[in-house]
Amino acid sequence: MTMWLRNVRLETGEATYEDGSIKTTADLFHIQVTEEGVVQAIIAASSDVPEINAFDMKGKLALPAFKEMHNHLDKTYLSIGWKACRPVKNLSERLDVEATELENLAETVTQRASAMIELHLQYGVNHIRTHVNVDPFIKLKNLEGVKKALAIYEPYITYEIVAFPQHGLLAHPEMPDLLRQALRSGATILGALDPAGIDRDIEHSLQMTMDIAQEFQVDVDMHLHDRGQVGYYTMDKWLDMVKEQNFKGRTAFSHAFGLSKLSPAVQQQFAKKMSEYDVEIMSTIPISLNHQLIPIDILRAEGVKVALGCDGFYDCWSPYFSGDILEKLYNFCEYTGKSNERALRQSLGLVTQGITPLNTNGEQVWPVVGGEASFVFVEASSSAEAIARLPKNRQLMHKGKFYIPNN
Repeated sequence: MTMWLRNVRLETGEATYEDGSIKTTADLFHIQVTEEGVVQAIIAASSDVPEINAFDMKGKLALPAFKEMHNHLDKTYLSIGWKACRPVKNLSERLDVEATELENLAETVTQRASAMIELHLQYGVNHIRTHVNVDPFIKLKNLEGVKKALAIYEPYITYEIVAFPQHGLLAHPEMPDLLRQALRSGATILGALDPAGIDRDIEHSLQMTMDIAQEFQVDVDMHLHDRGQVGYYTMDKWLDMVKEQNFKGRTAFSHAFGLSKLSPAVQQQFAKKMSEYDVEIMSTIPISLNHQLIPIDILRAEGVKVALGCDGFYDCWSPYFSGDILEKLYNFCEYTGKSNERALRQSLGLVTQGITPLNTNGEQVWPVVGGEASFVFVEASSSAEAIARLPKNRQLMHKGKFYIPNN
C-alpha cells in the first residue's frame, strides 16, 4: 500500500532581488511513496489526496538524507558513562593508550555502536561508512560487534565497513592476514593508515595495501594525517600506482592533511590529478583552526568528490561529541566564510553525496519521481537556513520508512 506525505516543503528555484541578493523559493507538495520506498508522484499541495495512510508533514522542508562518510562506530564511549582522555605527548602514545583498553571495550562494542548509530539516525543520517579496528589486540572482535549493531538498524540505514589497521600494517606481521580475514568476514573496504608516520615505509606499505585490495577487488580508504611534503608525496605516489595498476575510481583519502599547506597552484594541479583518477576525499573538518583546512573548494571546483564525516566522538581520542554531520557542514561554511544563499545551499552536497534540491543554476533537480524516498524533514525555509541554523527535531525517512527513536 502506498503512503502520502502531505504538505512537504520543497525548494523549487531561486529569485533575485533588485540589490542582487538571492532568495531560494519553495512551495508545498504532496509526495506519494510506494511500499518499496520509491517516489511515485509529486503533486501540488492544493490537490486532494486520500486521508488513509497519509502523514501531514506540516510544511517541514524535505532535504536529501545525510551521509556520514568517516566514522568509528567501535571506538565511542557512548552508553558506558563519562571518561575523559588520558594526556599523551604524540600519536604513538595515543595508540598505546588505545591498545590498553581495546580488550575491555570489545565486550560492549555492539551496545556502544548502537548508541552511536541511534544518534546519527536522529540527526538525519541514513548511510554510514565506519572504520573498524582490525589489529593484533582484538583481532576481529570489533568487526563482529559492529556488524551485529548495524544489522539491528538495517531498516533505516545502509553502510560500508572499512577494515582499519589503526595500529599499523607493517608493525605486526599478522596484520596482512588479519585484514584478509576481515574482508572475508564482512568488511567491504580496505583501510590504510599513514604509510610514513605509522608504517615508516611508504612504498612497502602502499604496495601491500594495493596487493590486498587487488586480491579482494575492494576499494581503499586511507587515513592520511601526515602533513607537509611527506603527506603530499604519499598521495602522489599512490596515484602513480593507481595509474600503473589500473585502480582508477577505487580510492578515498581521509583527512589528506598533506594538501593543506601547498600553494594554491599546486593544490589545483593535484586536484586535477585526483579528479582524473576519480579519487574521493573524506574530510572531518578539524575543529581546531590550528590545523589548517584542506582546500575543499578548490578540490570541488576541479571535480573531486568531497564528503564529510564526524570521525570518532567521545572516545579515547576526544572527550567531546555532537555526532551531527550537519554541524560539521556548518563549521566548514563558517570557517570558509560562506554566507550567501547559493554558497550555503550548494555546500549541502558535502553531506548528501552530491545531491542537492537545486543545481548550480538554481533549477530544481530533487526529488524526482522514481527516485529513492529518503528524506530528512526539518523546520526551515531552505537548505541554506537549515545549514546556518541547525534545526533540531529532525525526522528521517529511509526508503519509505520513518525512523522513530526508542526514547
